[in-house]
Amino acid sequence: MKPVPVIAAIVLSAWLTPPLNAAPGPDQARVAYVIDGDTFRLASGERIRIAGIDAPESRHGQASCRAEGALGKAATARARAMLNGRPVTLMRVGRSYDRTVAEVRLGGRDLAKMLVTSGVARWWPRGSRKPDWCGRRGR
Repeated sequence: MKPVPVIAAIVLSAWLTPPLNAAPGPDQARVAYVIDGDTFRLASGERIRIAGIDAPESRHGQASCRAEGALGKAATARARAMLNGRPVTLMRVGRSYDRTVAEVRLGGRDLAKMLVTSGVARWWPRGSRKPDWCGRRGR
């Protein structure tokens, strides 16, 4: 009996098995409902927060000023027009306030960049201050 086939099977198995610390790959999902300009719910029920951006708050009591509330409603409307019922690709990167934080692609395009370019969201790099939607900082 030759040991070579057994060794080859073990090597092949190790090669085909991803490492334990490997990052999960992208997932396909369908958007069921947009909560606000940077958060939505999937058909599975999972809440997704778009990584790297901030959209103004749209709910009364969460917006810091009246202007932010108005901007938030516009951001929510834009996100709904873009996302409701559409398939997206997710790369999960973390968790925040019982939501999955993910890089999101819509039709192969970076959703965060699309929202920032359209003016309804701002870049919010990890570890930096939350964007000021009321123009109060620096006064």
